[in-house]
Amino acid sequence: MLKYIDSVLLLFRSRFHRFAAFQWFVVIITGLMIRSDCLGVTSVIRDLALHPKGYESMIHFFRSSAWSLDELRHQWLRVVLKVAPLRREGEAVILVGDGVKQAKEARFMPGVKKLYQESEDVSKSAFIFGHLWGSVGLLIGDAGKTFCLPLSLRLHDGIQTIHQWENDGEAQGSHVVQMIDQGFSAARVLGRALFLLDRYFLSVPALRRLNQRNQEERTRLDLVTKAKTSCVAYEHPVQTGGRGRPRKKGTRLKVNTLFDTQANQFQATRLSLYDKEERISYLCRDLLWGQGLYQDLRFVLVVMGGRRSILVSTDPSLEPETIIRLYARRFTTETTFRALKQSLGAFTYHFWSRSMPKLNRYRKSDEAEPLDQVTEENVQKRICQTVKAIEGFMMCSCIAMGLLQMIALRKENKRQNKAFRFLRTPSKRAASEATIMAYLRQTIFQRFAQNQHLTITQIIQEKQETPEVHDELLIS
Repeated sequence: MLKYIDSVLLLFRSRFHRFAAFQWFVVIITGLMIRSDCLGVTSVIRDLALHPKGYESMIHFFRSSAWSLDELRHQWLRVVLKVAPLRREGEAVILVGDGVKQAKEARFMPGVKKLYQESEDVSKSAFIFGHLWGSVGLLIGDAGKTFCLPLSLRLHDGIQTIHQWENDGEAQGSHVVQMIDQGFSAARVLGRALFLLDRYFLSVPALRRLNQRNQEERTRLDLVTKAKTSCVAYEHPVQTGGRGRPRKKGTRLKVNTLFDTQANQFQATRLSLYDKEERISYLCRDLLWGQGLYQDLRFVLVVMGGRRSILVSTDPSLEPETIIRLYARRFTTETTFRALKQSLGAFTYHFWSRSMPKLNRYRKSDEAEPLDQVTEENVQKRICQTVKAIEGFMMCSCIAMGLLQMIALRKENKRQNKAFRFLRTPSKRAASEATIMAYLRQTIFQRFAQNQHLTITQIIQEKQETPEVHDELLIS
């Protein structure tokens, strides 16, 4: 297992200008995979028995100019394409996107703003202060077990002004537009892709950006999503051949009414959904959607267990049963979020900057943005470095989670899923991320027990003395 982790991490060596920065990268990834608590980078220092002085160096790593966040993201995509068992639909890989909100109380942390939190849980507040993240994952595995491997998480709100500092005044798009751009960033490396999104992302701005990118890029990205029950579409127009411009749309149609008006046209079948056999009935219609856009979309009306759903695909060549199976896989991103939060502690970052204007929780919507008053270049640079540290920590968490998932899918590790860790409902197909973390933690701690004088700090010092040897194990 350790050799496999080393072989993957060595693929990132070319993305670090300095070998010391690469060493800290390996230490941080290892620490995230085995740490026993979720208290920021401090837990990495404790669980790896690092010297307390290493804390400042580790904090400096995330703000260092010795590595680029965009290059690290690009390399992670290439590594996943090379070593991960990708799930495909035809020739297309399957991407999963979603947004996640994380509450943050810090007054000097970039990107923190007031967010509306839609939830049916009465214990949650309607509004929170925190970060809005856009996540893109990739389905990996086989018919027995499927994971949503996290490719990247990016801040999608609250950093519009900071984004303009870094991009010479270029405005940042909305959450749905940024999600489409993030999906295309992955598709450039992975190739033809299908993007699974929830109904929030079915909007005219998202489809316009999707069409624009498909025309500009060499690859193609198509959406598989869900429509609201109040969705309104249009029939294809019938051209009369008379004078005037051609019609763009036909008869207006409330899609939800088709469940009753065309109930006798639904087809019944059985599909394997959510790890069990389900009996469903569906109706497929190709309609135009979007006020002013009128794009041709494939609508699939589904009835399962008394519940009605309207699925949508921008690819009219997909079969209705394929669209249903694909959208059922979108839920895997929720289990990945749970593992990132509860097991890996990816959202427990505490990066902040004194250069950041103090958060005013009672600022009115018509008041000026405090970041607009920041004009000094050095102050802007420090704030940008803090944003890089936050997103860099999340990128390292994505890599650590991806490694845990790929280890769980390796055949030789399925035999190691022993009862050394209590599970209420153990899986016989593949171990969970938390189980792999427990096993990896036990394995590394056994190494420490065999040699009480062995620490990660000593390994780093040995590597610094012989930097030309890059193919040895870095964490064994």
